[in-house]
Amino acid sequence: MTTRVLLVDDERLVRVGLRAILTAAADLEVVGEASDGVEALEVARSTPADVALVDVRMPRLDGIATTRGLRALPDPPAVVVLTAFDVDRYVYDAVQAGACGFLLKDAPEERLLAAVRTARDGVALFDPRVTLRLVERFAARPVAASPALQRLTPRERTLLLELASGASNAAIGERLHITEATVKTHVSRILAKLGLQTRVQAVVLAYESGLVGRPGGG
Repeated sequence: MTTRVLLVDDERLVRVGLRAILTAAADLEVVGEASDGVEALEVARSTPADVALVDVRMPRLDGIATTRGLRALPDPPAVVVLTAFDVDRYVYDAVQAGACGFLLKDAPEERLLAAVRTARDGVALFDPRVTLRLVERFAARPVAASPALQRLTPRERTLLLELASGASNAAIGERLHITEATVKTHVSRILAKLGLQTRVQAVVLAYESGLVGRPGGG
């Protein structure tokens, strides 16, 4: 299965580099490029993509607003946000906008390829340095119970805990003795009940509501 990728970055040389890395992989195809968020939305409307790699800092429409716009399309691509800046605010803004991955631009090529492939499959992948910041922030934020979690069945709450562990659909299916297709169905139902777009948003909610224990036991 070939994954169609849209590149969104205001620096042409960055796009050239990303295209070279992606097109070297037999299962990935770059179907479009855009130099800012406005152009990205125009391209995405006429050229369907499975995954969009989106820079944070761009003219006219930044990466966060672009992510929000892309995710609002009738057939939205998964979004992996790329940035040269390791800043907490960008991570949370990207997650809330619907991004399912967040990588720093100096990430190794194999991590970039993994991010695109996991995004295609609906699984989150964050740069380890970003993940550390997320964990630290989870530990510092006060727990706030979420009434939305009460809508989940016990089985769905168990599956949400598995999502929070970072397990893949295949791994979750093996642990719970269900098929990978059934896992995907459960994930879709969980997101619908919680009014969320992505698995990452569901995991954030699980941490912030206290369903998942805080790092370090706090």
